Amino acid sequence: MKRRVVVTGLGAVTSVGNNVQDMWEAIKAGKNGIDYITLFDTSDMKVKIAGEVKNLNPEDYLDKRDVKRLDRTIILGLIAAQEAY
Repeated sequence: MKRRVVVTGLGAVTSVGNNVQDMWEAIKAGKNGIDYITLFDTSDMKVKIAGEVKNLNPEDYLDKRDVKRLDRTIILGLIAAQEAY
């Protein structure tokens, strides 16, 4: 069975840009979002590098109360969904 899909919006929160435009410009410029992890202590871990979302204040997009109670992955998904909407 064939199904058609319609993309009605785009949203992105990534290690190379916190919105679609910034992400796309970084990709076109060949930028790499991989760097040393800074969000938590990695001294006891084998892996020290990752693609972190940086320079993003969730309270610019979401209610302060929601930011406190939600997991970071949910917060990033909600911000990307808001951009797509």
